Amino acid sequence: MTAPETRTRGFRPAPPRWSEWRAQAPVVAVVAAGGALGATARYALTLAWPTPPGGFPWATFWTNVSGCAAMGVLMVLVTDVWAAHRLLRPFLGTGVLGGYTTFSTYALDIRGLADAGRPGPALAYLAATLCAALAAVWLASAATRRVFAGRQRSAGTRG
Repeated sequence: MTAPETRTRGFRPAPPRWSEWRAQAPVVAVVAAGGALGATARYALTLAWPTPPGGFPWATFWTNVSGCAAMGVLMVLVTDVWAAHRLLRPFLGTGVLGGYTTFSTYALDIRGLADAGRPGPALAYLAATLCAALAAVWLASAATRRVFAGRQRSAGTRG
């Protein structure tokens, strides 16, 4: 059965207003700028630490783990500690860290290891990256909360 609003003759959703697009333009701009910075940093890491054919992709592994740790810190800071500007989270989180981490390359690296006849390292990389990335974001966010909770308690007792 169709929803009542779609049964009405000639129903069309209202086109987005120019003001809606204009309000989102700064967000799109900061995500794009942050993504360019993050992707450049990731590319620099792969140049500095190249993976030989069939070798374990350490640069991608540590990029993803460190990016997840940074995301854990950032999310605690912008949600629990700072009154952050509305564009900070899209710039740093979606843009910089989204461009820096590379789970698409992670998938290609797994396939590359498997295609090179190295299923053991491919499975180890698959599991290790997932576990390390999840552990990194959890540990980093927990540590950041603990650090700032301690600072807030000590600031409250100085009064």
